[in-house]
Amino acid sequence: MGRRVFHKEDAGTRLKLIPANTISFEEWRATHPAGKVLSRETGHSRNYGVNPYQSYDQPQLGPFLFRGQPDPRRPPMERVVGIKVGEAARAYPWPLLAERRVVHDRLGDHDLVILYRPGTLSALDDEEIKRSRAVGATATFSRVVEGRALTFGPTAEGFRDRETGSTWTLLGHAVKGSLAGRRLTAVPHVDAFWFAWAAFNPATSVYAER
Repeated sequence: MGRRVFHKEDAGTRLKLIPANTISFEEWRATHPAGKVLSRETGHSRNYGVNPYQSYDQPQLGPFLFRGQPDPRRPPMERVVGIKVGEAARAYPWPLLAERRVVHDRLGDHDLVILYRPGTLSALDDEEIKRSRAVGATATFSRVVEGRALTFGPTAEGFRDRETGSTWTLLGHAVKGSLAGRRLTAVPHVDAFWFAWAAFNPATSVYAER
């Protein structure tokens, strides 16, 4: 495998963001039935089913090893979807996403849809991840398909757009309807704790229900 060697003249260079969802294996497998799974036979003693940061995401606890002053606009350990488009940064609180399941917004010059689906377990709760509480999963996309902005709503199967009635997965794949086979264009985002997102993006706005 090749690697990129950085030199001092590269100082200030930013790596390109790519979409990286934290989702359940069930959700991933449904979208990629022929996908491969990295073997646990690595030659190391690391148990990938065990959480080394047990109880890290407990809301009543403070940020571990964080020495700054948390931004008071949201609880420090609240999960947020963080999106940055150009110089515009915005946080979308998970409690609001869990309630609404779908949020439409415009950030910079992008028409976005933020999707939330319940069920995914926290990797930072119980010592054994399979016993952790469910916190859900998120995904962010441009909601423009073939020049038309779609309006989404949650369903038992996933999500459906109002304009064509097509059914979509959390990973942005249309699986039923006239748009079956199409994919939404993913917008890179991070699932972060509020204290961390705000520390790196102090000028961030916070999405409020309209």
